[in-house]
Amino acid sequence: MKRSVFCGVSLDGFLARPNDSFDFLFAGGAKPHDFEEFYASVDVVVLGRRTFEVVLKLGHMSLYGKKPVVVLSSHPLDFSTVKNAAVEQMSGEPTDIVKRLEARGFQHAYIDGGVTIQRFLAAGLVDRLTVTRVPVLIGAGIPLFGSVPGDITLRHVATRAYKDGLVQSEYEIGGGAEER
Repeated sequence: MKRSVFCGVSLDGFLARPNDSFDFLFAGGAKPHDFEEFYASVDVVVLGRRTFEVVLKLGHMSLYGKKPVVVLSSHPLDFSTVKNAAVEQMSGEPTDIVKRLEARGFQHAYIDGGVTIQRFLAAGLVDRLTVTRVPVLIGAGIPLFGSVPGDITLRHVATRAYKDGLVQSEYEIGGGAEER
């Protein structure tokens, strides 16, 4: 199963502000370039609990359409307010999550949420990473990258610059987390 990250960050590397707001991603009218094409290629979404709660609070669950959404949490979650979405909870290590998704026949997972992205990267379970940098510095927030057990080798695929100042870079991840 292919596992991909597609996200936007401030130029200083934050996915969201400390209060979970990601309003800066749309600074200057910027929009998520090429996200629709990417999203059409995935058949399951894997979110962290905190990201799920933010999306739910903002009323954005409809953005996932009919695709299955797996929310990672070791604590019970209440999905009673979720309407018109296929949402379920899983817990465990990223390798276990991937095995369960593969056993169900999923081919391409979209990995989303700061801690979830970091855990999957550290476990060597991200194949493709697309990061769109928004031309704004916010100074503090939820970082895209955290500590990793060793170097993670990336192979540059493409970089695109857009008129609105966004710069999007795409990488394939080779070999996962390697020992130092």
